[in-house]
Amino acid sequence: MAKTLSKPTSIFFMLFTIFFFSTHVIADEAPVFSKNLPPSSLGLEQQKLSHLHFYFQEIVRGPKPTAVRVAQAATTNTSPTGFGAVVVIDDPLTLLPENTSKVVGQAQGTYTFASQSESALLMVMNFAFTEGEYNGSTLSLVGRNTVSSSVREMPIIGGSGVFRFARGYAQAKTYTFDTKTGDTVVEYNVYVLHH
Repeated sequence: MAKTLSKPTSIFFMLFTIFFFSTHVIADEAPVFSKNLPPSSLGLEQQKLSHLHFYFQEIVRGPKPTAVRVAQAATTNTSPTGFGAVVVIDDPLTLLPENTSKVVGQAQGTYTFASQSESALLMVMNFAFTEGEYNGSTLSLVGRNTVSSSVREMPIIGGSGVFRFARGYAQAKTYTFDTKTGDTVVEYNVYVLHH
């Protein structure tokens, strides 16, 4: 006649068996830091090139400015280039150059006066679109903007929504600059590859 195991011994044996086999299986499937995936696994299709054209409306003065200086160096006010000033923006992007034109998004981010020898900004901003097929999507721009150049080129380094995995460039051209108020309208042509 076979002996039966006591209840505590059988529970211990069952738990040991489960633990042994689960650790053995887990050991065979080592954690992976990274792996290559085919683009199709994320639903990515062939890339397309999109051209976006809009106007950046920056209002510096008045009751509701869209660009506000939030920091500066001790020497910023004596610098001929404004070196050290940091500005936060939430500028409307419009279809036409008039500030009453249809808003298609916002430029949100910061720019820093980053040169001691010329008017050059470090731009770090997102174009957050609110119109049409791009509604809810963003493009991220980080680059150098030499404001006295007739056309400036800055890289598009990524995006979200429709613009996931985006890359490209933006060309900025000052459309108007009010020397009394500092208000500026900048024409943007953005060329971006995305899926």
